[in-house]
Amino acid sequence: MQLNADMRQAALVHAAQQPWVASPMVGVERRMLHRWGDEVAQATTIVRYAPGSHFSAHTHTGGEEFLVLEGVFQDEHGDYPAGTYIRNPPESRHTPGAALGCTIFVKLWQFDPQDRTHVIVHSDKIARIDDALRPGVKVSPLYKDAREDVRIEEWASHTPIDLDLPRGGEFLVLRGSFVHAGQTLEKQTWLRLPSGSHLNALTGEHGAKLWVKLHHLQDGPAPPPRVESLT
Repeated sequence: MQLNADMRQAALVHAAQQPWVASPMVGVERRMLHRWGDEVAQATTIVRYAPGSHFSAHTHTGGEEFLVLEGVFQDEHGDYPAGTYIRNPPESRHTPGAALGCTIFVKLWQFDPQDRTHVIVHSDKIARIDDALRPGVKVSPLYKDAREDVRIEEWASHTPIDLDLPRGGEFLVLRGSFVHAGQTLEKQTWLRLPSGSHLNALTGEHGAKLWVKLHHLQDGPAPPPRVESLT
């Protein structure tokens, strides 16, 4: 399966308007945003766990990055409420589930193969920093290295947002809305813009809160992975 697989192309999915699709695991459903492969896949997905659902223990050979959107995600290492950002690097292992149910935004097989940095950040507990170059924008940094810059951004209401993306960018609307290229992006809308793009947006009445990843698309499409995708 190939869905928005070419990283050199822009992609936009209004995920909240998409049906939930059952995964191979009972009680776990997904809305696919980007995928290269079938159940062996590089993937970007919104995943919903029904109460009491879980996966068996497994290893993420290519790494797993996710943000808890609703509810509480759990594994043997802890409980992670909405707003928690986690990076489980390549070769990490866990047994995920959700006793009361949860929804997560997850990216698989999109790490540097040598990365071994494990990250847990409670995004609601870190400072919001004014962006000196973009009035009306506050930034909560989640993770940054030579390859990528991941953060939560809050954009004030009725604010123009201009952002050059020499190495690409990816955006998931968590709250509020904005308009870009004639499209209105609301909650659970996912946008990917390739290297050399420019984001020219205008926020709505209630502003917007987004998960943002920058600088990670400079290499174009990656080869199909050879690991199991569990979401």
